[in-house]
Amino acid sequence: MTDMPREPVLRTESISKSFGALKASNNVSLTLYPGEIHALIGPNGAGKSTLIKQISGGLTPDAGRIEVLGQDVTALDTVARARLGLGRTFQISSLAMEFTVLQNAVLGALGARGNAFSFFRKVMKDAELLARAEEALKRVGLWQDAGKRTADLSHGQRRQLEVAVALTLKPRLFLMDEPMAGLGASGSKALTGFLDELRQEAPILLVEHDMDAVFALADRISVLVYGEVIATGTADEIRQDPQVRQAYLGDEEEA
Repeated sequence: MTDMPREPVLRTESISKSFGALKASNNVSLTLYPGEIHALIGPNGAGKSTLIKQISGGLTPDAGRIEVLGQDVTALDTVARARLGLGRTFQISSLAMEFTVLQNAVLGALGARGNAFSFFRKVMKDAELLARAEEALKRVGLWQDAGKRTADLSHGQRRQLEVAVALTLKPRLFLMDEPMAGLGASGSKALTGFLDELRQEAPILLVEHDMDAVFALADRISVLVYGEVIATGTADEIRQDPQVRQAYLGDEEEA
């Protein structure tokens, strides 16, 4: 990426979070710029999901500051951050499995108004919400399955639906927690292509174990080990960093 804008869409400054003696986040500072995919990688238990929860509002950091579009959101909850334009997909599916694909997408659009589940039957006739849901489902290739029960989707289709739900919020940035998890090679390739295009609409902070996807997509990569960022750089810089290879990538190659 060239000529990256100076002002980040997302900034964390010295985020720290402890659970007893365990430091899940230790002085973590990250930035995410317009048009960028910034990948966050690290071994299991490194604190990646804990950090994402703090950025999204699910956990409050013990210390540090989180800014979205230049605004301090450290004390705001998840709904308030979503209204500011923060879209999230989850490591473990948060979809309503007994609802249809369309109902899940409409619920996402409704969430942007801050009153999800209120007067649900009436909401399903709301032209604006239905149009937003339809647009999002078409973008991820699920419109033809709009009437299907979510529980009957394949794992890959559920991941697509999670992205569609996030899209209904018209996000200014995405937090994506292992979107490739459980996808086969073809599913990962398709989602990689979609995310590559999506970054131009909204930058993505991507937590992912699929190193092929990470190295194909990421403009920058930060490596988290024991709650600390040990390196940040381009894919080539991270591949060649001896500390990263010893702490993470080397273990991956030997496994």
